[in-house]
Amino acid sequence: METEKKVPHLPLKIQILYGLGVSYAIVDQIFAQWVLYFYLPPSTSSLTPLLPPILISFALLIARFVDVIFEPVVGYLSDRFDSQWGRRIPFIFAGILPLSLSTVAYFYPVTGEGNLSTFLYLSVIGSLFFIFYTIVGGPYNALIPEISQSRSDRLNLSTWQSVFRLLYTAVAMILPGILIEVLGGGDDLQGIRYMVILLSSLALIGVWITSFTIDERKYSGGKVSTEPFFASMKMVLTSRPFVMYLFGFLFFFLGFNTLRASLNYYVEDIMGYSTAYITLASALLFGVSALCFYPINKLCKKIGYKTPMLISLVLLIILSLALFGVGRIFPEFFGFVIFALIGIPVAGAAFIFPPAMLSEISSVFSEKTGKNTEGLFFGLQGLFLKMAFLFSISVLPVLLVFGSDLSFFESLTTTPDGVERIGVYSTSLFAAAAFCISFIFYALYKEEFVKEEP
Repeated sequence: METEKKVPHLPLKIQILYGLGVSYAIVDQIFAQWVLYFYLPPSTSSLTPLLPPILISFALLIARFVDVIFEPVVGYLSDRFDSQWGRRIPFIFAGILPLSLSTVAYFYPVTGEGNLSTFLYLSVIGSLFFIFYTIVGGPYNALIPEISQSRSDRLNLSTWQSVFRLLYTAVAMILPGILIEVLGGGDDLQGIRYMVILLSSLALIGVWITSFTIDERKYSGGKVSTEPFFASMKMVLTSRPFVMYLFGFLFFFLGFNTLRASLNYYVEDIMGYSTAYITLASALLFGVSALCFYPINKLCKKIGYKTPMLISLVLLIILSLALFGVGRIFPEFFGFVIFALIGIPVAGAAFIFPPAMLSEISSVFSEKTGKNTEGLFFGLQGLFLKMAFLFSISVLPVLLVFGSDLSFFESLTTTPDGVERIGVYSTSLFAAAAFCISFIFYALYKEEFVKEEP
């Protein structure tokens, strides 16, 4: 059943201030692109591998399992939290400082004669990083249905979040190559550490600007959930559109995270360019995405999200397979063209659609049931996002050393000299398979909207 209501539009200033707060995407990108690079660098890097691939995978698996417990719990707690600052802002404000500090800590590992100390350090710091990322990210995304009252405002907030997420992610992808050279003065280790400190500080500032400038209670009306945890979980998981969305979301980000993390390796090991060209590949991908935001916003206001998402996934499948041909069927420089084209479907599928679609799902649910459990919806989405990261970061070290002269067991348990070309190629096939599965679940997703008076 749909309900009708007439609501005022959210001021543009508030939409922009909300978007500024997604600066925590910077540390997300640092983790996705530089943590594995730091602990398992390419063969062309001056860095030394710190752990065997299997121990890197286990350490990050431990961190993800710890985090999985916290995702729905943080969402549930923010649903029930009541303060003069609202129920989401206090979590966002309190979590960003330890999140920034734990990001920096990744790059100051404890090392010894054996691997145990480094393994334990990576496991502990990884666990802390993901816990605080959850405390910031879940409530931040739940602010969309919290402070908006119309489909248009939810899409606009999602678009502004996407604009700033793209800007922050682009900063975290484009500047590191330059910052490492400038701040390191030829010392890659020092350059990476100073780069991470600088970018983590920028993430902190953006989140705190949003925390201090948005009056959450003014727009939310002070709504709070009183439902018990397990009752809330049971209610939201009975929503079939939500379940189909979650699994489509999971496999999309499994594929996207794999592509994103393998970009460095493609540029250096497959295309044969230096670290500085990572900046060019990243700029092309995110520059094209930026150009697509406005038309996607207009398109979704007319036809919804499902059809554009399915088209995006088809394009990503084709382009992932095209990456497998770089240096074989296509010349090496054509990789830059493919990365640019990937920016078109990524604009919607990775940036605009997820927060907008889930905001609509949670809003429809609230209208039908009268239950204000938006935080739990986003907490469960965060859980599936972390599962996607967990799977991709666990599989990626194994894929990257595939094809070495060592036996399969030796390649996983021995600290390698670097990655293998065939291993880098295999990441694109893995991503294409994940996008195919995501397409199936999004095709089964039933799209619903809250009906509003003009």
